[in-house]
Amino acid sequence: MNAPFSGFSDPLRTPVQYLKGIGPRKAAVLEKAGITTIFDLFLHVPRRYLDRTTIVTIAELRRLLAIQPLTSEDALPEADVRRDYTVVGEVRSFRVIGFKAKARFVLVLADATGSMQCVWFGGVQYWKKAFRIGETLAVSGQPSLYGGVMQFVHPAIDRISHSESDAENPSDFPAVDWSTTLNTGGLVPLYPSGQELERVGLDSAGFRRTLDTALRLYIDSVPETLPSSILSTRGLETLPEAIRAVHTPRNSDEIQKGLHRLKFEEFFFFQLKLALKRSLLREETHGIPFSVKSKLARQMVDTLPFSLTQAQIKVIKEISADMASARPMNRLLQGDVGSGKTVVALTAMLIAVDNGYQAVFMAPTEILAEQHYKTLSSLLVGLPVTMRLLVGAQRSILRRDVLEDVRRGTAQIVVGTHALFEKDVHFARLGFMVIDEQHRFGVMQRASLRRKGENPDVLVMTATPIPRTLSLTLYGDLDISVIDELPRDRKPIKTILKDDRERDSVYAFIREQIAAGHQAYFVYPLIEESEKLDLKAATVHFEHLQSKVFPDLRLALLHGRMPAEEKDAVMTSFKKREIDILVATTVIEVGIDVPNASVMVIEDAERFGLSQLHQLRGRVGRGAEQSYCILLTKGWIARRAGRTKSLDDLMRDTDERRLAERRLSTMVSTNDGFRIAEVDLELRGPGDFFGTRQSGVPEFKVADILNDSALLNEARRDAFDIVARDPRLLQREHVMLAERMRVYINDELSLLRVG
Repeated sequence: MNAPFSGFSDPLRTPVQYLKGIGPRKAAVLEKAGITTIFDLFLHVPRRYLDRTTIVTIAELRRLLAIQPLTSEDALPEADVRRDYTVVGEVRSFRVIGFKAKARFVLVLADATGSMQCVWFGGVQYWKKAFRIGETLAVSGQPSLYGGVMQFVHPAIDRISHSESDAENPSDFPAVDWSTTLNTGGLVPLYPSGQELERVGLDSAGFRRTLDTALRLYIDSVPETLPSSILSTRGLETLPEAIRAVHTPRNSDEIQKGLHRLKFEEFFFFQLKLALKRSLLREETHGIPFSVKSKLARQMVDTLPFSLTQAQIKVIKEISADMASARPMNRLLQGDVGSGKTVVALTAMLIAVDNGYQAVFMAPTEILAEQHYKTLSSLLVGLPVTMRLLVGAQRSILRRDVLEDVRRGTAQIVVGTHALFEKDVHFARLGFMVIDEQHRFGVMQRASLRRKGENPDVLVMTATPIPRTLSLTLYGDLDISVIDELPRDRKPIKTILKDDRERDSVYAFIREQIAAGHQAYFVYPLIEESEKLDLKAATVHFEHLQSKVFPDLRLALLHGRMPAEEKDAVMTSFKKREIDILVATTVIEVGIDVPNASVMVIEDAERFGLSQLHQLRGRVGRGAEQSYCILLTKGWIARRAGRTKSLDDLMRDTDERRLAERRLSTMVSTNDGFRIAEVDLELRGPGDFFGTRQSGVPEFKVADILNDSALLNEARRDAFDIVARDPRLLQREHVMLAERMRVYINDELSLLRVG
């Protein structure tokens, strides 16, 4: 978050490099961590706190352990104040004891009263590189005795300072003065840091010193940004009080109140941007009032070999109401894999065509554009509609022909990729845009396409259901439609986790399914063998499956490097049941609809992302028969992930093995796309949203869109209420809001009209 004040003369917008003790070298490292101004520094909140009442010497801890076993008191979850016993000491030595699976890492920690051990089982190679002799650590946990030696097993570690000998400049790491460093009303803030920050003296202790200086010089310059009515209604601390509370707390209650206010601050101003953006689009932009009675759409729906679900009908009515309005439509269409979003989108495009306008269907990759083109073509058979495909790889003669059709308006529907953004693409009368998987397109790209039309209506589609809290941030300025119903004849896909040593039984099961008249997929993460990655390769294993495992069956290979004509031929043959097993890379992730395919085997499944696994699984289960998704993976993952019972248990550890287990266990545990999206969001974390870079969801410094959803809803209501009453923020109590928005969005105003 940038400082919310105008003019660089404002103290809080002062570049952090001018703060005493920082300078250009440290400022450059801080900038990489997102800290460029004094206000950014104030928002660099502690990740947790040491409760000084539980800090004991090693001798005191030994006496306590002799009296009674120690138990952990309840933690305060929001402030994360640990109640474990904590020892502060110096690293004297460390070593690895044992071999291979039985190896353990032992560190000796000492203070003026004695020494003790810290022990870790597993991750030995990591821990060997994690510490330096002479550095000072705060080590928290529950003590125990082993062979008469007192120890913490897998303790929480906080780096207090490095040894002076490790610093590039010894003055960067002054000796720790415990009388000041740990004397903060009983609670010691521990700040997030990193290798680069630590190298320039900005470990947790370094941040405490820096924040102390910043608070003394600038805290009195922090103005209140929220209207008094919101402070009163929501019972919020003032902004200066909140900043003081999180950096120099006297008790845990202060921390909770301070964090609560800072989280609300982040949510509120983000939602205020969305509210202003939505207001600007609705009040200042005139759209196309379509007549929604469309013969073409009626004909297309009547010729479908299936009936629309009630969810599809509901969503079509919502889109039609938007199209009938003179305001430009900006709507998000959510729907799980196989829920029928493409038919809904085509219905809307045909309404536009019936009104004399052109429609665009934009896909993020050429293979997906080609697949959408094939699907839409099959739905348009018999209808007097001209559709063209525009992608970068087309031959120049064909491209010129397509561009001429687009310019004259004879191309009524255009399916394409980023090629649609190019300057030589001119539409006769563009009135409707469908954007598939919007997050893969930059804001500037979408803006350039929208300018090629007459404020066209925009329908954004995503195949991954999005949790409501994420929708309010990622797409909070859009109206949202959800297809929450699968076709009636669909059975839930059974997902099975298998050790790769059980592949013979998997092969036997595949044979049974094919003997019953079905087809199967084998999906691999790479096209060719890689020396660096121990992954199954599609080309090599295709040959093995064809010659050694299924020599009597019909197999085919499909990957992204094949010529378009060859890919089309393979997919067509598979659809016509001329192929029993399709061996492929993730090129089949989206777009292939083969109802007769009942089994998907995903090799090295631990290497795939959760969203990608869910998308791949959606390629089966499209017919009335029971379908299966088999996740083949390393033995240790299959055994451990298979034991997990509760999805809530999957949301804890962060190492790579645990991440793989959580992804696979989630797949086995549920077919619910919304639940999968929640886990996926938790695993991948937030990304940047506003501006020209868009990688997913907004990155908040303090707030958490999953765990703070109630606060998000409150902030959203307040922000949208203010804009509804005062859309230009002209009222006196909104002067500071207007000023902050002017500074916040000054460079982004041209992007606010982009859905």
